[in-house]
Amino acid sequence: MTKKGEWADNPEALTSQSRGGVITIERLVELGVPRKTCYDRCAPGQPWRLVLPGVLVLQSGPPTRWQLVQAALLYARGHAIVTGAEACRRHGLRNLPPDDRSVRLLIPHARTRADSDFVVIERTKRFPDPLWRDDIPLAPVVRAVLDTCRCLGTHDSIAALVSEAVQRAKVRPDALLEELGRGSNRGTALTRKVLLKVAEGARSVAEMDAMSVWRRTKLAEPLWNFDLLDRDGNYIARPDGWFDEVGLAWEIDSFDYHFDREGYARTLARNARYAAAGVPFVQTTPSRLRSEPVLVAAELVAAHLAASLRPRPPVQALRRSEGAP
Repeated sequence: MTKKGEWADNPEALTSQSRGGVITIERLVELGVPRKTCYDRCAPGQPWRLVLPGVLVLQSGPPTRWQLVQAALLYARGHAIVTGAEACRRHGLRNLPPDDRSVRLLIPHARTRADSDFVVIERTKRFPDPLWRDDIPLAPVVRAVLDTCRCLGTHDSIAALVSEAVQRAKVRPDALLEELGRGSNRGTALTRKVLLKVAEGARSVAEMDAMSVWRRTKLAEPLWNFDLLDRDGNYIARPDGWFDEVGLAWEIDSFDYHFDREGYARTLARNARYAAAGVPFVQTTPSRLRSEPVLVAAELVAAHLAASLRPRPPVQALRRSEGAP
């Protein structure tokens, strides 16, 4: 323990006892810094900064995001892990509200701690084992995603995050549904609706809209996101929807994704492979799925009828995990 007054001559001793410069006032008192001095040194123009009740950073400049998360964990005083949007970011997800800078923490249900400033405390009876990233305990990605979804207010924002979790983080839709079933039903209606569509095969908001349009057609359900291979086993494409009985592909082509220089080239190459394999296809932009759902449904029915009047192309459809990369 540093003797009273020694901390001023050896400030590195305080830093070594902190979490990257983040430390509680209680710990500083234990190290010999008078409580009043702690607060005095956090006044404007002084060298420290108070970031949460009882928690400060040993610097006058703005804390980093990592320091704020550490401050939140110290404020929780004990067993706590990060969940919600902050955990999702640290798991590598990006479809999150840009203005949500809160740090949401899970603590065991038997404990109590109030929210403060940017810290949101949630007591839980199902406290998960943390995953550590950059010295921060995070809720598993499945839990973090669902905790975030409960705070999102629209179908599209939930769908964007869930779709990214499935595609980028390789989260299984059934794992999300299972976790949703184990937790509280509070604020889960929209999330449940989205997850059911994802479980059906949708990978994006546009594909969820495509499913809604398909239901207008009364056609048999297509295979969603299956790989198409030609008679020699060569990869053709992965259409958003595939009407296997007539051999018709349905592509939801976003201008943002498909029509920059590289995207346009990929789309042309894909269409050439369709033509070489004799596969008819329909291309629809995501905006038309919402602005003209009746017209798009009619186009799909007409294309399906035309495909049924010609021999089915000699291709096979395989689930994504079985087909070509």
